[in-house]
Amino acid sequence: MSTTGSAAGRHVVVIGAGIAGLAAAHRLLGRGARVTVLEASGRVGGKLLPGEIAGVRVDLGAESILARRPEAVALAREAGLAGHLTPPATATASLWTRGALRPMPKGHVMGVPGAAAALAGVVSEEGAARIGRDADLPRTEIGDDVAVGAYVAERLGREVVDRLVEPLLGGVYAGDAYRISMRSAVPQLFEAARTHASLTEAVREIQAAAAAAQQPGQRPAPVFMGVEGGVGLLPLAVAESVRARGGEILTGAPVTELRRQAPTPTTQAPWRVVAQGRTLHADAVIVAAPAPAAADLLDAESPGAAAELRAVEYASVALVTLAYRSADAVLPEGSGFLVPPVDGRTIKASTFASRKWGWIAAEDPGVTVLRTSVGRYGETEILGRDDADLADLSRRDLREATGLDAAPLRTRVTRWTDGLPQYPVGHHARVARIREQVGRLPGLAVCGAAYDGVGIPACVASAHAAVDQVDGDPRAMRGLTAAPVRSLHGGAGE
Repeated sequence: MSTTGSAAGRHVVVIGAGIAGLAAAHRLLGRGARVTVLEASGRVGGKLLPGEIAGVRVDLGAESILARRPEAVALAREAGLAGHLTPPATATASLWTRGALRPMPKGHVMGVPGAAAALAGVVSEEGAARIGRDADLPRTEIGDDVAVGAYVAERLGREVVDRLVEPLLGGVYAGDAYRISMRSAVPQLFEAARTHASLTEAVREIQAAAAAAQQPGQRPAPVFMGVEGGVGLLPLAVAESVRARGGEILTGAPVTELRRQAPTPTTQAPWRVVAQGRTLHADAVIVAAPAPAAADLLDAESPGAAAELRAVEYASVALVTLAYRSADAVLPEGSGFLVPPVDGRTIKASTFASRKWGWIAAEDPGVTVLRTSVGRYGETEILGRDDADLADLSRRDLREATGLDAAPLRTRVTRWTDGLPQYPVGHHARVARIREQVGRLPGLAVCGAAYDGVGIPACVASAHAAVDQVDGDPRAMRGLTAAPVRSLHGGAGE
């Protein structure tokens, strides 16, 4: 049986039942393949997790989907959630910096302003003057890649990075802006910076292009979408659709062996997959597991790709969900706030979940739900605290930021150990090397958050590209770019 061409009639094994693996399975079934999904844990969904607190449904992982990219919203509709998609009730967010909640500036691209006036109230007079000198500076060559923080600081000064770029970008990757790749994390800005001597001029061009794309008289489409009942319902709905279309999903089934095999009298399938003592023969395999697990699986057949995958670093975060009596929870306006690390706070962001999502407020008007996030790349000490300590530290910061001093009805801490892959300078080149090595083996592909973006649409897009690859489509990986789509932090910038 051929390992290229149409998926129809072929058996494809997908390893991993996070949103990328489920999206791959869903697409394969649409092309007529027979699909088996193997998941090591006891549930599907990966970092998307629905839950409840004080009787109110909430998300315990990512809580929104970037709607400007079509992949995830389209998948939700295909999985039967069209009537449950809902934009935020408010998208007005703040920065908690310099001892006060300040309105989130507008007129910037991931914190990079088109003019100094856009950051009024966030940067000092000296910081604003430094931004203004960008147009007079000689061109900064960025080469094949550059760290976002380093480049922006050189053009506009560190204050812009520390006060706005860092909390926005860190809210996506839980990383350090001075390490994060501009090419991988903010590709739109990277491409514009390559063709402009002035960074602020590049930003203004991006903004002008976005404005020109808006149809006259039309209201701007929502930037983000949620799901009534929680984004954590998305993988459950996709899994249900996969099963309804004949796909098999096995949880609690860690894969212990992935090998190519010669044809035998009983099977022509070129791949052998062993999980929990069960041997499956597959025409193609898509590995949709996190980088460390993918490395273990690829050791035997693609040691070069495995070595590259082991070099991918991860950040751990914790989400603290708090439920209050609504009468006790008098909060500032808006959907929440982000916190620049330079201010030395424990929490990195807070979402006023009941304010942001109308469906949460409607669950029980007498209960108000908030979320905070804790932890970034390299921060091990704070995440070593127990749940009670993390809740107390979150309450302390919330009290100082908002004045909320009431005791919560309930707190819940959700830890995402090694939850977010890091995209340092050169990440795009590492991904290219991984795919080049994997691509030498017909019928094998990889996908997920470790490659082209940590957000839900990026993961779905990488899954679709992996399906195209095992189908033998040479265009499979074209156009894949990382996008700064909101992640586990679930901060006010969503």
